[in-house]
Amino acid sequence: MTNTYPMISWNEAGKSCTAHWRSESGLPPPKKVMVADDTMKADAAYRLACEGTALLWRGDFQNARQLLAAMSRRADRKERKTSSIPSESFNLHRQAQSQRARTLAMILIPMDRDYTIPLRRAPMMQQACHEAYGAAGEASVVSLRELLGLIGAHEWRKKGVEIAALGERIYPHYGVFSPVRGEYLELVNTSPLPSTKLAFDIGTGTGVLTAILAKRGVQHIIATEQDQRAISCAKENLTRLGLNAQVDVVHADLFPAGRAPLIVCNPPWIPARPSASIEYAIFDPDSRMLRGFINGLAEHLETNGEGWLVLSDIAEHLGLRTSDELLAWFEGAGLKVKDRMDIAPHHPKVLDATDPLHAARKAEITSLWRLSLR
Repeated sequence: MTNTYPMISWNEAGKSCTAHWRSESGLPPPKKVMVADDTMKADAAYRLACEGTALLWRGDFQNARQLLAAMSRRADRKERKTSSIPSESFNLHRQAQSQRARTLAMILIPMDRDYTIPLRRAPMMQQACHEAYGAAGEASVVSLRELLGLIGAHEWRKKGVEIAALGERIYPHYGVFSPVRGEYLELVNTSPLPSTKLAFDIGTGTGVLTAILAKRGVQHIIATEQDQRAISCAKENLTRLGLNAQVDVVHADLFPAGRAPLIVCNPPWIPARPSASIEYAIFDPDSRMLRGFINGLAEHLETNGEGWLVLSDIAEHLGLRTSDELLAWFEGAGLKVKDRMDIAPHHPKVLDATDPLHAARKAEITSLWRLSLR
């Protein structure tokens, strides 16, 4: 750990204490911190958290988990504001989620300099923390909620995600978008290839689309990424699949140099501002990546080539973008729609009527737009 991490301060046993503060979500260190243990009741903990007081835990780790679960139930009972206007409803939902996250982040866990948690019944977190944070260094404090997220990410990295189009598993790293929704992968697996000579995969993430193209016989694929976690993740997955001879994973902001007969991109689908750096795989502020891909395609596509844009229309159902805007962007970039393949999502949230975004999710369609030069 370097000194660029902020410090968190508190008083304990009559002494002033400090430690490095870790937050992948970018939350600042709480200004008010009190020491808490197994005697803390859920009602009191939730009230203190809502008032902005964080609880540095000195009790049993599993009791802290139970306390967090009890606080979550109290947070979920809070009445949510709604709107009949989709975009307003979406913004209210995000505001509520942000407030909930800040409140539930108020249970804090100490970590020694080797990522050991000095609490009773604490799990061994060294490997999960090393995967997310890198090499250990100094004693630190982190939100219990973030630690539980690290554990979940570590488990996904161990067991992987089964990819039907590959007949193999992909192993997502912490902070890299996991391909748990498989419908868009089927679109890439079944759309007719314009060429098997060369392809670019823009924003490769786990490397899953590159792997599918390689399995389909594309001889050489250049996969680009600008996030170091994703680059490491893609390289590891593609090496495990034995595809290194066909693939180059390079650091680039969108396109590599040159032209290709096939350029594929699956940008984040929601044009909204991420609340943390790890959300850039989900949210695309001002549609920057989407528009960057569309506007740069003509400069990198071979004359008879195709650009494959994999995109959900969830933004349209949320009132964040219209279909006419998307089509106008195509036209303005000198592109035409050669074909479009659609598929309905089949993830669990489509069936969850209690989800505030249920109406949009139920109507959502994911498309593979086959774009060519005009």
